[in-house]
Amino acid sequence: MTERSLVLVKPDGVRRGLTGEVVRRIEAKGYTLVALELRTATPELLAEHYEEHQGKPFYEPLVEFMLSGPVAAMVIEGERCIEGFRSLAGATDPTVAAPGTIRGDLGRDWGLKVQQNIVHGSDAPESAAREIGIWFSELA
Repeated sequence: MTERSLVLVKPDGVRRGLTGEVVRRIEAKGYTLVALELRTATPELLAEHYEEHQGKPFYEPLVEFMLSGPVAAMVIEGERCIEGFRSLAGATDPTVAAPGTIRGDLGRDWGLKVQQNIVHGSDAPESAAREIGIWFSELA
């Protein structure tokens, strides 16, 4: 089933110059880039994006991290791309992410308050539609 997913290269990935490598892996996997934009997130945008996490102990450090620099936001498209990108990204903890994945090859634990793990990918068609609407309202 052809679907779309939101993918973010988080500020740590952008800061480390990994955006091109993430895009390369997405395209090598055979997914299509529908939209790509370097953006500076706002507190309002992040409050909407992370609304299910508001009030949790990691929420404020997460928002602070996501505000720390530009984010490369993109929409990808392809058969089962949500599941496929999450597999490509690897486990959220880069220390245990499998070699060959984005997080396994490029990420590590920096000992900070919030895990800086390079990328975000939507986890389901419903969240993809919601997240794409937040970051790329013209595609919603």
